[in-house]
Amino acid sequence: MKKALLGILLLSVTIIAGSCKSKDPAILKVFVRSSSNQLMNGARVVIIGDQQSNPATMPFTDTSYTNSSGFTTVNMDDYFTTYADQTTGYFDILVKQNTKNASGYSRCRVHTTSVETIFLPN
Repeated sequence: MKKALLGILLLSVTIIAGSCKSKDPAILKVFVRSSSNQLMNGARVVIIGDQQSNPATMPFTDTSYTNSSGFTTVNMDDYFTTYADQTTGYFDILVKQNTKNASGYSRCRVHTTSVETIFLPN
C-alpha cells in the first residue's frame, strides 16, 4: 500500500514539475527609426543567422516589414524548433527603407523576447 501511495505521489510531482516549464515564445522585435527618431512604416527587415558567431548560429533567414507602429516581430520559435539543441542564436539585421540601408545585430534566446532598434541614416 505504501509503495502504491508513494508511486502516485511521485507521478503527481513529476506531472506538476513538467507543467511548470517555460512555454513563452522566442520573439525578435525590431523597431526601425529615422535619423530624426520617427518610427518608420513599411521598412523591410531581413534577419540572417550569423554562422561566424561563437557558438555558431545555424542557417536562418526571415524577411518581414514594419507595421504602422514602426516595428516588426519575427517568431524565432521556428529556429529553435528546427535546431532543438540550440538555446541561443546570433542574428544580423538588415533594414531597407526606400534608398536608405542600415544594419544591426541581436542575440536571441529560447523562450524570451529580444528587442532591437535600428536607426536609418540621413
